Amino acid sequence: MGDDLKSSPICGFFRRFSVAHSLHGSGGGTTWRWRRYEPRTSTPASSQPPLNNRRPELPHRTSQPPQSHAELQKAPASAPVCSDFSVLSSPGSVKARSRLNCAHPEPISWLRPWTQSPAAFHCPMGPKSRNPSKHQENLTKRRNISNDAVSSQHASSLQLEDDVPDFPRGGGSSLSRGELDEVRAEVDMEFEAEHRLLKKRKKESRVQNKNQSSEDDFGSLFGDGISGKLPRFANKITLKNVTVGMKLWGVIAEVNEKDIVVSLPGGLRGLVRASEAFDPVFGNEAKEDVENNFLSSIYHVGQLVSCIVVRLDDDKKEVAKRKIWLSLRLSLLQKRLTLDVIQEGMVLSAYVKSIEDHGFILHFGLPNFAGFMQKHNQTGGSDIKTRVGQLLQGVVKSVDKTRKVVHLSSDPDLISKSVTKDLKGISIDLLVPGMMVNARVRSTLENGIMLSFLMYFTGTVDIFNLGNTFPTSNWNNVYAENKKVNARILFIDPSTRAVGLTLNPHLVGNEAPSSLVKVGDIFDQSKVIRVDKGSGLLLELPTLPVSTPAYVNVTDVSDKDLRKLEKRFKEGNLVRVRVLGFRHLEGLATGTLKASAFEGSVFTHSDVKPGMVVKAKVVAVDIFGAIVQFASGVKALCPLRHMSEFEIAKPRKKFQVGVEFVFRVLGCKSKRITVTHKKTLVKSKLEILSSYADATEGLVTHGWITKIENHGCFVRFFNGVQGFAPRSELGLDPGSVISSIYHVEQVVKCRVMSCIPALRRINLSFNMTLSSRVAGDNIVKPGSLVTGVVDQITPHAVVVNVCGPSPLKGTISREHLADHHGLTALMYSLLKPGYQFDQLLVLDIEGNNLVLSAKLSLVNSAQQLPVDVGQIHPHSVVHGYVCNIIETGCFVRFIGRLTGFAPKSKVTDERKSDLCEMFYVGQSVRSNIIDVNSETGRITLSLKQSLCCSIDASFIQEYFLLEDKIAKLHSLDSKDSGLRWVDGFDIGNVIEGKVHDTKDFGVVISFEMYIDVFGFISHYQLAGNTLERGSIIRASVLDVSKIERLVDLSLKLEFVDKSKGERSTVLTHKKKRKREGREDLEVNQTINALVEIVKENYLVLSIPSYNFTVGYASLTDYNTQNYSQKQFTVGQSVVATIMALPAPSTHGRLLLLLKSVSDGVETSSSKRAKKKSSYDIGSMVQVEIIEIKPLELRVKFGSGFHGRIHVTEATDDNSTENPFSNCRIGQTLTARVVSKGNNLENNKGRHQWELSIKPSLLKGPNVMDGGLLTKDFTYLYGQRVSGFVYKVDRDWAWLTISLDVKAQLYILDSTYEPAELAEFQKWCYVGKALSGYILSANKEKKLLRLVVKPLAVGPMEVRENGSSSLLACHICEGSAIGGRISKILPGVGGLLVQIDRHLYGKVHFTDLADSWISNPLSGYHEGQFVKCKVLEVNCSVEGKVHVDLSLRSTSDDSLGQGFTELSSGIPSSGQRVDKIEDLHPDMFVQGYVKNVTPKGCFIMLSRNVDAKILISNLSDGYVKNLENEFPIGKLVIGKVLSVDPLSKRVEVTLKTLSATSAPKSDKNPLDSVTVGNIISGRIRRVESYGLFIAIDHTNLVGLCHVSELSDDHADLIETKYKAGDEVAVKVLKVDKERNRISLGMKSSYFEDDKAVLISSRESHDNEKNDSLVVTESTVLPQNEFENGLHPVLADVEARAFIQPLEVPLDDIESFDIEDDASQSMANAANSDTIGEKNKKANKKAREEREREIRAAEERLLEKDIPRNADEFEKLIRSSPNSSFIWIKYMAHMLSLADVEKARSIAERALRTINIREESEKLNIWVAYFNLENEYGIPPQEAVMKIFQRALQYCDPKRVHLALLGMYDRTEQHKLADELLDKMVRKFKHSCKVWLRRILWLLKQNHDGVQSVVNRSLLSLPRHKHIKFISQTAILEFKCGVPDRGRSMFEGMLREYPKRTDLWSIYLDQEIRVGDADVIRALFERAISLSLPPKKMKFLFKKYLEYEKSMGDEERVESVKRKAIEYVNSTIS
Repeated sequence: MGDDLKSSPICGFFRRFSVAHSLHGSGGGTTWRWRRYEPRTSTPASSQPPLNNRRPELPHRTSQPPQSHAELQKAPASAPVCSDFSVLSSPGSVKARSRLNCAHPEPISWLRPWTQSPAAFHCPMGPKSRNPSKHQENLTKRRNISNDAVSSQHASSLQLEDDVPDFPRGGGSSLSRGELDEVRAEVDMEFEAEHRLLKKRKKESRVQNKNQSSEDDFGSLFGDGISGKLPRFANKITLKNVTVGMKLWGVIAEVNEKDIVVSLPGGLRGLVRASEAFDPVFGNEAKEDVENNFLSSIYHVGQLVSCIVVRLDDDKKEVAKRKIWLSLRLSLLQKRLTLDVIQEGMVLSAYVKSIEDHGFILHFGLPNFAGFMQKHNQTGGSDIKTRVGQLLQGVVKSVDKTRKVVHLSSDPDLISKSVTKDLKGISIDLLVPGMMVNARVRSTLENGIMLSFLMYFTGTVDIFNLGNTFPTSNWNNVYAENKKVNARILFIDPSTRAVGLTLNPHLVGNEAPSSLVKVGDIFDQSKVIRVDKGSGLLLELPTLPVSTPAYVNVTDVSDKDLRKLEKRFKEGNLVRVRVLGFRHLEGLATGTLKASAFEGSVFTHSDVKPGMVVKAKVVAVDIFGAIVQFASGVKALCPLRHMSEFEIAKPRKKFQVGVEFVFRVLGCKSKRITVTHKKTLVKSKLEILSSYADATEGLVTHGWITKIENHGCFVRFFNGVQGFAPRSELGLDPGSVISSIYHVEQVVKCRVMSCIPALRRINLSFNMTLSSRVAGDNIVKPGSLVTGVVDQITPHAVVVNVCGPSPLKGTISREHLADHHGLTALMYSLLKPGYQFDQLLVLDIEGNNLVLSAKLSLVNSAQQLPVDVGQIHPHSVVHGYVCNIIETGCFVRFIGRLTGFAPKSKVTDERKSDLCEMFYVGQSVRSNIIDVNSETGRITLSLKQSLCCSIDASFIQEYFLLEDKIAKLHSLDSKDSGLRWVDGFDIGNVIEGKVHDTKDFGVVISFEMYIDVFGFISHYQLAGNTLERGSIIRASVLDVSKIERLVDLSLKLEFVDKSKGERSTVLTHKKKRKREGREDLEVNQTINALVEIVKENYLVLSIPSYNFTVGYASLTDYNTQNYSQKQFTVGQSVVATIMALPAPSTHGRLLLLLKSVSDGVETSSSKRAKKKSSYDIGSMVQVEIIEIKPLELRVKFGSGFHGRIHVTEATDDNSTENPFSNCRIGQTLTARVVSKGNNLENNKGRHQWELSIKPSLLKGPNVMDGGLLTKDFTYLYGQRVSGFVYKVDRDWAWLTISLDVKAQLYILDSTYEPAELAEFQKWCYVGKALSGYILSANKEKKLLRLVVKPLAVGPMEVRENGSSSLLACHICEGSAIGGRISKILPGVGGLLVQIDRHLYGKVHFTDLADSWISNPLSGYHEGQFVKCKVLEVNCSVEGKVHVDLSLRSTSDDSLGQGFTELSSGIPSSGQRVDKIEDLHPDMFVQGYVKNVTPKGCFIMLSRNVDAKILISNLSDGYVKNLENEFPIGKLVIGKVLSVDPLSKRVEVTLKTLSATSAPKSDKNPLDSVTVGNIISGRIRRVESYGLFIAIDHTNLVGLCHVSELSDDHADLIETKYKAGDEVAVKVLKVDKERNRISLGMKSSYFEDDKAVLISSRESHDNEKNDSLVVTESTVLPQNEFENGLHPVLADVEARAFIQPLEVPLDDIESFDIEDDASQSMANAANSDTIGEKNKKANKKAREEREREIRAAEERLLEKDIPRNADEFEKLIRSSPNSSFIWIKYMAHMLSLADVEKARSIAERALRTINIREESEKLNIWVAYFNLENEYGIPPQEAVMKIFQRALQYCDPKRVHLALLGMYDRTEQHKLADELLDKMVRKFKHSCKVWLRRILWLLKQNHDGVQSVVNRSLLSLPRHKHIKFISQTAILEFKCGVPDRGRSMFEGMLREYPKRTDLWSIYLDQEIRVGDADVIRALFERAISLSLPPKKMKFLFKKYLEYEKSMGDEERVESVKRKAIEYVNSTIS
């Protein structure tokens, strides 16, 4: 094989090539291109090294470069070739490499990845080919070319491996010189050819690579891992490179009902379905809200949103039609967001999940965590409504990872400035569009810049998103490398890791650019900012307030092909541009400079106008029509029916795609344009009708028919305008069918007759000339009667010639031939031309044709039929006919086009589903007018039989008349003898006949003279006779049917033999029988009748009471012809009314009206009675009272009429109280009808009449003009009127002045007495008569505003809070008015009092009370009614009114007396100084402190005068603290020092001893203080030796020494008293020489004085350091030998000393409860067991005990109080078992802040006190509890340790109660609750524990009281139930709900009614509540019991004591009288 290779041509070629290469290469002339074409290893893209200047490793052993470019191209790809390549890499393989270089000119496969375009080097992810199929084709072609050389290459490589030595040396050759020359020449030629070929291919490759690079740069996206060579262009979003999953930032352009349109980067638009607008977390709520414009409530136009592409709809034909479907769901945008990634300052988007009180709960689309945003942070505090589902942005304030809650703030400034921080390890999935980042400029590109951000991300900014809105050509100079900028992310493509950014200042500020242009706008002076070669122009549009950038693409610059823009346009040029669109996100407009864009009439949808003629090209044809496109690109629809004048079967043949036609625009609505190609419409020269406002009378235009009805045509015009052409205006011949002349979609020429734009109605006519209507000749008008002759009979009508001076035609429709539906068809079939109608009613005139009717109901009522709306009156009954029936009701027509509508609910009395079954079109009806709207012309009717029944016999009368006409017509056809035979068959005659035949249903009779007339006798009329065929009978005529030529006969004797002696007659005699009794019958008489014969349409009746007179009654009425008839049987008795007596007009018949027909369904005979009676307004009637109400009498009169007499119609002046007091039900009164009122409340079908019994009306004339109540509203201001109260609420009383005039009385205008105002609703009850004066009158509402007091002057306008109201003129200066306290102003502001509905007055602090008292506000509260005096009324310029009020009841008398008193030094208690002129020096005045300053204070002398007091004049002594000694509101008395009226300055002094400021008075102020008096004062200063007390109402200060503070020793008084406390003191000594007053506060001073002045403030609690607790009544040692004290005196000692640590042990109110209960029980028991002797003994014992206690207290005061530890130790040694002393010792140590010492003392006490003294030990334990609760660490554990120890030594229950008391006092409610739960389980048999549990629940307002009571009753022993229930009831009365307490007492009294103690407790609790009525009722129940006399005495005595204290003398006497009655009854 080696020899073959050696001898092969290839081997020879290699030899030659090797030599040639050695020749060419040895000289060193080879050019290396190693760095330009660097091969790459086949590593993945992610591990490929960056393309920088490093030389990559090659797959051969050495680093020697290839010898030539061709050598690199021929490198092998397979493994064997690689091994051969290693041979080439050896040092001695130069020849082999040279020969390989010439093997093939095409590159082989392993170099293929590096031989593509340079774009492949730009992206480490590999190039993204725009045409993969073409690229694959090129690769396949190259692969085929190189496959041919594989085998030869492999062989040659083997040969080289054998021939070439391992270490070759250069210089040697095996060829001869000739061979070398030959090879050299051959190689030179080959190199030249190869050089030319390579050069050519290199050029082609350069062009191809350039195009491909450009295409890739603009079409594909590159990512952020950019290294090596940078891209030329920035990433740009287009329709081609948008992919699913791409995140985009956009701005909402439209919010529709079911989708949202979003404007995206690059001018793209995306759609968001409603389901993708929010996450499904909102569920069904959002789905329901989608239908209610939910999207528009949570999104708005201009809102910036982040979205993600979810789907792309590709259009293969047209890329521009590609739809981008987006999603706004945060679950997709933030799916990788976790709580660990979120940091403070990060901006997040979230939905509002729910709205809470303080903020919003947010949802981030992820279930792992939630968010919260406070309301005041939302939208920066702006008042924007936020709803659930709304998308909000916020800045993270904090992250609570424990609760998984992110707290956000939505401050707009903070959001716009928040920058995302650099996060380690952040992935591209966490990037969200709209995120702001800090970026650094990396480099500038041709159309933008490249930025790096967030450490290792890169992105690009295109030229349209730069920071400068108008970037010029040198824009890249601004962005230097490494420049820092703030940018926001515009889009993210996760597939290519491409990121787009924006520097737009609007977007960086987180707001969308404003749109200042509209599509289609033209700007003539637009400035060229930049010219982009081959791309377009950037322009500046001159918009206001700022310019708008616009870009013109190169394709839109000119209609011609313009390649070089820079030659034609220069920067700064002004051009004319038209706006094509607007990119909302960038704020960039797109425009065009094409001349054709300015020429077309239609550029956008807004340019399209209805009626415009345009040219358009067909772009699509479908079954619904054709889609056409204007030159500007706007598309329109040409519907199928408008594609041609006539219907076309194959529209695609006529309308071919691409053909241009002329169209006319029909309308444009919501960008949907419709056009027409109907030739008539397109070429019409007539005026266009496109709005109802343009439809002027006489306008002639074109339209097309859209619908054809029997009564006319509907015609459509442009822009949706529609009109109606009635049949009369269609130009049709009488009897013609409209559809035979016109068809739908036909274009017609019509004329506008009339138009009502508001109702969108247009009446049209197809007659172009104004024809002279028949009505214009004054001969025939609608509603007139004419005569006509039948001209012809058409299928639907009868055409007649109307008789008259001018030939007229008329038509009678078949339905209008008769009222009876059954006879109409028979009449129509018999009519012939020439028949004459005597009377026809002209219903309407249609052109020259008359619309006629032969209905007798319309003909007979022609004069009453209305022609227009003005002739119709409500509640009247009018004849008409049904013209149309629809599902919702019936239309009834009268004369002309006057039509009314009867709703379905008012058509029938019974509910019927199908009205067509009840009525038919053309039916004669009687209609009741319900309502007439004169403005709209709408008439509402009722066809109910109950309202519209006939009141005469016209219906059946017309039947017999029509029957006669039909019979005559029939006789004309048959040419018989006519109706002469009828004369022999008069009703009631007895005739002879022959039995012709007998049938099952009766007997047929024949008559000898009339062969074609037969008689018939039914079985009922045979009267039991049996007739044989051929026999002769005599029978009476009951009925004659002229049409059927049939006579109904009767053999009943009551008809045949009506009177004795009456002779029979035969037919030949023709004698008529005289009917007896007929003369007695009267019209409208009601009779009873029997049914003799039942006909199809009527009944034959007989009247037995009137000699069996025969009558006829119709079975139906006008409105009930189609109703299912009531079934009657022969012999049935019926009630009927006589309507017409026999007469020629009735054809000798007696006509009746059945009661069932006239009654209707709901009413009886009310309608008939109304028509018969016809009461007029003003009629005098007798009424019967059926019901008496406070404000009206219900009466009835006439036949079923109901009415009322209003209270204002009872008297003439409305002043009589209860005018109906003398009326009784059933009483008859004379009244006058004044009006017809509303429907009855309980019967909607009946009306009530308004009547009056006023004496003035009853005496007046019976002449009424329009009703008695139609009076003018002539009420004037100040007029006095009277009325009756008909409604009362909290603030208003409503009065009725008359039937239609009402009045209002405000509560504060009713009286000024507070007691009456508080009981306003009691005395101002319904029905009360009141009089007042008119303050205002509303004529429209007929409403008056009244006040009780007369008005002196005219009204005054007041404006309060923007509303206007009248200030009542009784609010004038000096008047007394009522008021209600609205607000208590702070400090000395006084009161704000409401004096009118919208008016408030102010009461000054000095005008609150009659006298000068301290704290004058103490007696007032908000809502309290007060009596005010108006002091002054001022009106400001703005219209506001300021009213000054006073609550002082006494008025100022003459100033002389008051000033005399003041001057004499005796201050007047009620005097006020209103003017500064009334003041003079040395005058004594009083005032309240208004303000305190460092220099003194100001006092208020009155509302107008203030005074100043310098600090030097405040007191005789030193004032340490001004604020404490002179608090605001304090009452002071001083003397005037100076008065300056000009400056209005007054100076006062409070000094009493100053000789310099005022002369000495002869009277010493100390004279007013008497020793022994009890006085009140306020502590001014607290010293260690006592208290300085300022005496009230004086300027005197006394000293209460520390020894006089308490009966016990008083120490640490600073902790018990403070400055400002109010105290009661007793004057002990007055030293006038030294001006000193000694005071005392010992409790013993006040025991015997019952008139002591009690301080208004409670004694203050001890401070915190002294809050140790002892037992409830501290028990001192009871062993007199141990402490030297009597047991009674031990209590005295405990009471006398004021212990600094003393707190009650069991601090609950149950002991008070027990005391109350025990006291009441004791009282009750005492009444039974204790006599008067025992009471005296007890009283004496109590007095003796009090004396002993008092003596002991005096002895204790003389003892020395221990003041150090040694003294306490001495005292303890003397009394070791006294817990009192031990606790004082502990308190002393605490005062020294030695807590540990106090604990050690407590431990000593517990060890020292005798074990038998359990109470004393318990006191120590309780003190120990408080000590640890205050100073323990932690307090709860320390207390529990002591508690557990105490349980081992003391009674557990008492220890628990002690601990509970501490918890309750220190308000540790939770611990108290837990302790109580343990106690009720541990001590469940203890009544006291359960009571404590209930008391705690009541104090905490818990609802579980009843359940605890039930539990306790199950646990407690039965003998404790009464005690427990009674004390629980007492607790309910004191702390809970008194009603529950009452229920408990009532339950106990039901079981133990004779227990006086329970009655006593119950009564005491009710007396505590204070409801007098309840108390007296309970006493009455108690004294009515059957008890022993002693118990009854106790109850009577208690009752008597209550009435003496609370009642009056009358009640006291009543109790005494009842007691005497009881005694008498007991004795008897």
